[in-house]
Amino acid sequence: MPARWLCLFAMLCGASLLVGARQLEWGQLLSLSGDVWLTLTASRLPRLAALVLTGVGLSVCGVILQHIVRNKFVEPGTTGGLDAARLGILVSLVIAPGAGAQVRMLLALLFCFAAGLIFVLIIRRIQFKGSVLVPVIGLMYGGVLSAIAEFYAYSNNIMQSMQGWLLGDFSRVVQGSYEIIYLILPVVGLTYLYARRFTLVGMGEGMATSLGLNYLAWVALGLLLVAVTVSATVITVGSIPFVGLVIPNLVALRYGDNLRRTLPIVALGGACLLLACDILGRLLIYPFEVPIGLTAGSVGGVLFLALIIRRHR
Repeated sequence: MPARWLCLFAMLCGASLLVGARQLEWGQLLSLSGDVWLTLTASRLPRLAALVLTGVGLSVCGVILQHIVRNKFVEPGTTGGLDAARLGILVSLVIAPGAGAQVRMLLALLFCFAAGLIFVLIIRRIQFKGSVLVPVIGLMYGGVLSAIAEFYAYSNNIMQSMQGWLLGDFSRVVQGSYEIIYLILPVVGLTYLYARRFTLVGMGEGMATSLGLNYLAWVALGLLLVAVTVSATVITVGSIPFVGLVIPNLVALRYGDNLRRTLPIVALGGACLLLACDILGRLLIYPFEVPIGLTAGSVGGVLFLALIIRRHR
């Protein structure tokens, strides 16, 4: 892994610990007085961990989906995954209002997994698979799921509850409320362990089957890993678009498509992007905070447009 990526990551982690409504200095961090230690352990370190894991998870999800669909412009936000996870959470609030985060995540996972399977089936039946057509279909599909979620929330008088998962926000991440996001770690580990098999999946069903791979089983496993990551992320911090789209594309442009070699760079790139967007959101209207869903959506949207223009030149 290039050293400059590690240096950038370390600098962003340090800045993330120092920046906030209460400014900290390196001297205070070294002294670790009582109130400084409380700020670090209760807020700053949990937030840093959630940022890193979310960036890593979403970027790895983008790689998996791009290999499954064989299209560089897909990620959970352009395949209906985020919208399906929100719908699952809303359903859990109605059928089990007193349930904990584990039950909400389970329903979000099931809805996200089912939505991923349906999207893959839709794409497999389309004869013309233009590079831009597939994400457009995904956005339309996600729009339908979002409309269903809004109608369901309105019908059950839980529209206000829905707002918490519409926009990514790390300000509510504190000790004791974010630990479920550590489920991303085994997802990343499994993806790296089976990176070569996911690379074969990206070659298409015919090629993968001829090389002895159970194509459908690995597609199902990939969608399950994506569903776990997306549901854990949405439960913890809400929806964050474009991370899984722009980072894998930028890494592929520079380092190629060998997943075994590029996956660590993709993971680190996703973490760096979210850290940078979060720091930007904390500084724009200091001491108040812009939700990361807005900053990451704006930066990611511009990069997404640049990638589309570059692909069609």
